[in-house]
Parts: sequence; C-alpha cells; structure tokens
Amino acid sequence: MGFHRRLASPSGFNRGAGAALCVLSAAAAALGAVPATAAPHDDTRAEVDRLYEEAEKATEAFNKADENADALREEVDEAQDRIARQQERINTMRDALGSLAGAQYRAGGLDPSLALLFSDDPDDYLDKAAVLDRIGVHQAGELKELQTAMREIAQDRTEASGKLGELEKSRKAVASHKRSIEKKLARARQLLNALPSGERAAYDRASRSGRADMPDLGNAAPPSARAAAAVAAARSALGKPYVWGANGPSGFDCSGLMQWSYAQAGVSLPRTSQAQRYAGRQVPLSQAQPGDLVTYRSDASHVAMYMGNGQVIHAPYPGAPVRYDPVHMIPGATATRV
Repeated sequence: MGFHRRLASPSGFNRGAGAALCVLSAAAAALGAVPATAAPHDDTRAEVDRLYEEAEKATEAFNKADENADALREEVDEAQDRIARQQERINTMRDALGSLAGAQYRAGGLDPSLALLFSDDPDDYLDKAAVLDRIGVHQAGELKELQTAMREIAQDRTEASGKLGELEKSRKAVASHKRSIEKKLARARQLLNALPSGERAAYDRASRSGRADMPDLGNAAPPSARAAAAVAAARSALGKPYVWGANGPSGFDCSGLMQWSYAQAGVSLPRTSQAQRYAGRQVPLSQAQPGDLVTYRSDASHVAMYMGNGQVIHAPYPGAPVRYDPVHMIPGATATRV
C-alpha cells in the first residue's frame, strides 16, 4: 500500500497555521503508476493533487486563525467584564464621596467660632467637629482610591480596544483563508469533472482505496491507558467524512481527528498539526507505538495516528473518509508520544 508519490516541496504559509485539509498524500498515491501515454490525464490529476495540497496549507492557516480568534474573544469578554465591575466600583465610590462632601459642606457652612458660640451644647459641637476631621482624612483616602481605579479602568479600556482590533484582524484572516480553501477546492472539483467519465471514476475509486476495514495491526500495545483510549476513539471514527476545519464528531480534518480522539481519552491536544507535533515526546518512527501521533513533511502539514504494524489512521482529504494507510504514505514522517 506504499503508493504515495512524492510531490513538490510545499511552500510556506501564514503564521505556523495548523490543522490540515490533509489532502494530498493518500490521493496522489492511491493512483499508483500510470502509463506515459496517459500524460494529459496525469497532468490533470497532478494539478488536482497540487490544489488539494495548497488547500491543506490554507486549511491549517484557517484553523490557526480561528483558534486565535477564539482566544481573543475570550480575552475581550474577560476585559469587558472586568471593566464593568470596575465601573460599578467607581460609581459606588463617587456616590460615597458625594455624600461626605455634602455633609462637610452643611457642617462647615458656619464659621466654627460662631457655631460654637451659638451652640446649645458646646460639647456636642466639639464631638461633631472631631468626627468631621476624621471624615476628611477618610475622604482623602477614598479620593486617592477613586483616582487609582479610574487610571486602571482607562488602561483596561485601552487594552480592550487593542484586543478588539486584533480580533477584527483575526476574523478577516479566517474569512480570507476560508475563501482561499473554497476557491482551490472548487477548481479541483472543476478539473475532476472535466475528466472523461472512466478517468473520473478511476480517480474516485483510487481516492477511496484506503482500507476502512481492520488491517493486520500486529500485537503492539499502546504505551499508556490514555493512548489506548485515543486509539479506540480513532477507530470509532472510521468511515466518517473529511470536512475541512472540523474536529468531530460527525466529520474531521486530519488534526481535528487527532484532537477529538485524544479528547475522548481526557487529553487536550492543540488544534493544529504543527502544534501537535510538539504535544509530547519525540520518538524515532521505527519505535512508534499505537496512539503515537505521526506528522508529515517538514512543515507538519498532515498528521495521523500510528496503529501498529506500519499502519496509521487519518482523515486524508475531501472525498476520502477516515481510514487506514501505510505509515510511510508521505515523506518526512516524525512520531510524537503524547
């Protein structure tokens, strides 16, 4: 089943994006060797594979931008809640200071010596004057606290405004990556539809030629209970459709499948395939055990789960459901033990 042909080196993409349209690998490979006389159709299929790979890059960028947008939304919500609480505190302090100021004004409207002269009870007057002195000291402290709170809320509002600006940029990035993905996939479908019916049927059969049944996975055991749970979850997803940007349970892209499978084991993985490469301890591919993550290419643009006996399970690309394929289906594989 080692049928994946090597493609041109992938180009770079935005900001270390992540979770993959996971396209190219199994698609191109499943076609196998084609006679030289079929060059025109070979060219079409190669162009489809190239578009799928580019869509994979854009999907990773989409996932990363979407992840950033989610984090920024949380930060903005927290900042707005904090500002609302601060504003309520400031309003309370202002009310208290206003009451104290009114009391002092009313008490101090008469010259102290005259107030003492006309007082029915000089001792009571002196007691009140002492209380007002203490109120003045307390009021000064309250005023200082109010000024500090107002400076803090001004700073928080400035930071929240900056976060809102970042969030808007991130939203635009998500929309841009989404348009890029849709454009490339639409072009790939257009090319496939232009193939003669026999060639198109052959391509469709090839894209689904990975085994959805249980291959011989050998006797290797997962290295931990959580890896075993993740393996069981990934197996339960066999046959589910590839959906770009999805992380289950009804559809997956490649890193979405890994994230969902480990979530069923109580482990939180990052969203993108690049981040998943470093979500655990790197191990030699020759020592991979069931449950290990296998990332592909120098940019980690595709990820699968090792299942044993040289087999992985993954979400390949649109039109190809979650399935088993050989671990060496794409060059540049590395293994990570979560």
